[in-house]
Amino acid sequence: MGALDRISQIGGQISGNPTAGGKERILQKRPDDVVITAACRSAFTRGGKGAFKDTQAADLMAGILKAVIDRSKINPALVEDICVGTVLAPGGGATEMRAASLFAGFPESTAVRTLNRQCSSGLQACIDIANQIKTGMIDIGIGAGVESMSLQYGPNAVTEFSETMETNQESANCKVPMGKLSEDMAQDLKISRAEQDAFAASSYQKALKAQQEGLFDAEIAPLKVKYEDLKTGEVKEVVVSKDEGVRAGITAESLGKIRPAFAADGSIHAGNASQISDGAAAVLLMRRDVAEKLGQQIIGKYVCGAVVGVKPLLMGQGPWKAIPKALDLAGIHRDDVDIYEINEAFASQCLWSANELGIPHEKINPKGGAIALGHPLGCTGARQISTLLYELKRTGKQIGSTSMCVGTGMGMASIIVAE
Repeated sequence: MGALDRISQIGGQISGNPTAGGKERILQKRPDDVVITAACRSAFTRGGKGAFKDTQAADLMAGILKAVIDRSKINPALVEDICVGTVLAPGGGATEMRAASLFAGFPESTAVRTLNRQCSSGLQACIDIANQIKTGMIDIGIGAGVESMSLQYGPNAVTEFSETMETNQESANCKVPMGKLSEDMAQDLKISRAEQDAFAASSYQKALKAQQEGLFDAEIAPLKVKYEDLKTGEVKEVVVSKDEGVRAGITAESLGKIRPAFAADGSIHAGNASQISDGAAAVLLMRRDVAEKLGQQIIGKYVCGAVVGVKPLLMGQGPWKAIPKALDLAGIHRDDVDIYEINEAFASQCLWSANELGIPHEKINPKGGAIALGHPLGCTGARQISTLLYELKRTGKQIGSTSMCVGTGMGMASIIVAE
């Protein structure tokens, strides 16, 4: 689809326009493909309570960057750029992430930068690195994401606008809290609490089953950290290797007893929205011919990414518009995708987007999503790629998509192929 075609559809859903042989084309292997040779993440821990609550974001990122080196056996000097998505860090976290890369073992010749596209920051970081490779700017790079919501999230993270900005209604809408937006959206679109609680319970149940079966173990790099026990005040050293948000015994009925968070008669609450969490993830990307020359094990291929805007008050609808655009860019149909990793910022928005797109629920987040695992804001987009690739490989499937809504009214999506 060309730019003029897209312009003609501004404001409406992009329907999807698969090209002849699109699936076969993206499965072909070419020397200039952007491939993935390592992807991993930390476990996700509970914000303010979990094992990472006293660990700085840079320390989390350093641990995961070192894990990428260890897993891929890449010579760190060959990595030309590292891009880290992070949302809450003061000053954008640029200084800390440069320090993290050096601590992890990358030389001074490896450049580092950070970016913030809110909940899609980790995906944007991976896409930026992929695009640098596509244009020939670099041959090898790392897209990553990290967030310490324990140390950097709170009442001080309030957006203030000038009087001038407040005079434009759409501009002013950008600061409406996401919880309220999602509550309003759920009411306007008639997404019942029962539907949301059933979807959320399924996320918990899938994540619990996956954790019990060890399905996250391959993607999680254990990290050793120190934390202060909230009950005793004792400082302990622990190895963190399991997601803390996964809980047993969660059902739609048990979630139905939780009090609404944003409106007395509302449907959104702590049990059917994403968890506040700490964590990091990273993805090593390079051109295929470079990977083959270096003897790197190729585990996947980046096909394309898409970014869209929606009205700020309709923030949660981002995946509904971003996924079809990514499918169009890849030249494939919705049904060609084997697994969809759609971020569960809120059960309401994830459920609505999936239903509107006609995506079978069994294809969505087969090991659970952010409701059960957690959502360290800048990290999730990179985490999804790791989770997706390991699940595609485990199940013998090939094509996956990651997506999420983005604060202030945006959406992102990607198409990834496992090898």
